[in-house]
Amino acid sequence: MELHGQNLIGNDVSADGQDTFHARNPATGDPLHPAVTDATNAEINRALEKAEDAFRIYRQKTPDEIAAFLERIGDEIVALGDALIERACSETGLPTARITGERGRTVGQLKLFAGVLHDGSWVEARIDTALPDREPVPKPDLRCMLIPRGPVAVFGASNFPLAFSVAGGDTASALAAGCTVVVKAHPAHPGTSELVGRAIIEAANACDMPPGVFSMVQGTSNRVGEQLVKHTFTQAVGFTGSLGGGLALFRLAMSRPEPIPVYAEMSSVNPVFILPGAMAERGEAIAEGLTGSVTLGVGQFCTKPGLAIIIDDDQGNAFMDKLRASFQAAPTGTMLHAGILSAYNKGVEKLATIEGVELSTLSEAEAAAIKTQARPCLLTTSGQTFIEEPELENEVFGPSTLVVQCDSPENMEAVADNFEGHLTATVHGTEEDLETYRGLVRLLERKVGRLIFNGFPTGVDVCASMHHGGPYPATLDGHFTSVGTAAIRRFARPLAYQGFPQSALPAELRDENPRGIFRLVNSKFTQDPV
Repeated sequence: MELHGQNLIGNDVSADGQDTFHARNPATGDPLHPAVTDATNAEINRALEKAEDAFRIYRQKTPDEIAAFLERIGDEIVALGDALIERACSETGLPTARITGERGRTVGQLKLFAGVLHDGSWVEARIDTALPDREPVPKPDLRCMLIPRGPVAVFGASNFPLAFSVAGGDTASALAAGCTVVVKAHPAHPGTSELVGRAIIEAANACDMPPGVFSMVQGTSNRVGEQLVKHTFTQAVGFTGSLGGGLALFRLAMSRPEPIPVYAEMSSVNPVFILPGAMAERGEAIAEGLTGSVTLGVGQFCTKPGLAIIIDDDQGNAFMDKLRASFQAAPTGTMLHAGILSAYNKGVEKLATIEGVELSTLSEAEAAAIKTQARPCLLTTSGQTFIEEPELENEVFGPSTLVVQCDSPENMEAVADNFEGHLTATVHGTEEDLETYRGLVRLLERKVGRLIFNGFPTGVDVCASMHHGGPYPATLDGHFTSVGTAAIRRFARPLAYQGFPQSALPAELRDENPRGIFRLVNSKFTQDPV
């Protein structure tokens, strides 16, 4: 499929603007063709007008029809073949195996949500039948379920050009909820975005979906995103990116005459606690695993462990020796684009200048080899310094981690108590450790969205039980996840029907339960008819 660098406004392609930009190969800095045209205000307006018109039709499609649409999107993405893989690799510097695996995850997400629709129980149907003879006031018939919000603006992420981008989890879950979608493509991989966007439109046409069920706009300026969020037809926003970016979108959404929710995943350092029992049993293996987790994908995962917390004793010193050696041997890697590399280097430098922080080791790669690459970095500090210097908890996006050396279990708990919100926390320990450090675990339960035992956080399974969210500033609302089937709940809202006749109710709320879904009927979960 040939690339044109255009915006996809429903079934129409458009390039009305005068401003253009190029993707760049992050390994060489060379521009990639074609030039991409920034969306104009008029094009963004058209995309959202089409999304609103399409929503009125799309929300009436049956769950099975929408499921078939999602499955067809997956098929069309696979049909792009090597062209998609090659373009994504050239725009991101990520290896072929990583992009191929990410394509599989993207297609798998789409098919997973199709399964959610076939099942149908996600709508959380609740029914309380009437009690006309109740005293002193009769009880009305009340029935409630989740319905789609309306057009959704999705912002593609830089670090997952497929799985968190144009057809990623936000788009898949919004479409599954019955919402139409306008995507703001990430400017670091516009060609990849265009290929996937065209695949979605092919699927929409093949499945007889209304024009405007999906649109995609390109652009490098904040203006494009601002207009998407401020537009009256936009009813929710999905975002994965920086803390500053997420807060900017949140402020825009709150300043509207009708504020809307912004589901933003923003900042997390994912602390890893290594308790004495685990340190004694397998300290060297944990050091190797930690290095691998920190440097995986050049540290460009939102679940990268940016903190490791240990007890500063003889076992801790032996662990640090192994960890330093492991980091010194770690390879450099090309980051997604020059801006991310620059921010990584500045972030490490800033941490290293804080009093009480030591730059413990760098990868021993030749300087000549790292002009466009990131060098894995290990820093150390004390528990007390960490508590006194709030900046040490700031995320540094890239292959670095800060080891916090605590002088006692109490100091370790104080470090945890000082945390802001994060996506994950990990505890390496034995069952005896968990008993001894029960207070630490209870503290961490309040700080994160996912607790991991004897593993590492850089692995996010897409399933019903996954919660990929956390207290602020990890996300704007820790009640919601951006990964897994529960992500669909972000783009739906409850609506109660009171006193409606059976013929006017949605199928999910009718007495006979024609879809056979699980419902809460008079306070009992059942698939039975009322």
